[in-house]
Amino acid sequence: MDCMLKKVNCFFYICLCFCVNAFSQGIVTASDYFKSVSDYYATLKDYEASVEIVADKQEMMGIVSYKKPDLLKIEFSKPQDQVIVFNGEMLTIYLPGSSSVLQQSVQSDKANAASIATSQGLSLLRRYYVIAYEFGQEPLPLENGSNEQVVKLKLSRRNTSEAFQTIKIAINSETNLIRRIEAFTPKGETYSFNFLDYKINQDITDQRFIYDPPSSANNYNNFLFSE
Repeated sequence: MDCMLKKVNCFFYICLCFCVNAFSQGIVTASDYFKSVSDYYATLKDYEASVEIVADKQEMMGIVSYKKPDLLKIEFSKPQDQVIVFNGEMLTIYLPGSSSVLQQSVQSDKANAASIATSQGLSLLRRYYVIAYEFGQEPLPLENGSNEQVVKLKLSRRNTSEAFQTIKIAINSETNLIRRIEAFTPKGETYSFNFLDYKINQDITDQRFIYDPPSSANNYNNFLFSE
């Protein structure tokens, strides 16, 4: 009887271990999932996408171009002719409304809203933010009534030196591309980026990221506060 009981217990233990192991294999932590997205972006040579931006209730639209490792440009259709370009060292912003050119040397080890949807930006987020699922690992509609399925992540800053207190990222579950970014500052400001119509690995040349602002524009250097 004791021998039979031991066999039953042993069999139950093996079954339990098998079930737990099978269940755990289906679980992907938010950190691991985010790393897989970051690894995918690291394989991209370049991309172009339409972007819709809401910056503290101001709506903007344009085309974003990225080339590995750190070239980024946004050419706006709204506001017309506004440009943001980053060449890996210098951030240049042209504001046609005031005919102003803003330039700032930018540290490459700082995560910012403009660079989040790049391999380097994602790597920095892993370093400076705690990553969690917003609702779980299963894909959900991007928003009510949407047929687009995304995985939603919520990132919380590790220390107060980061500009954004919380960042929410929606990732298309089929393409592994970022569909939406929402960044929240401690002051309650919200920045939203919607990425649409990606074109991947188009052999974009470096020439696209060279920008010569109008010679009549007013120049302002080091316009950001340094820490």
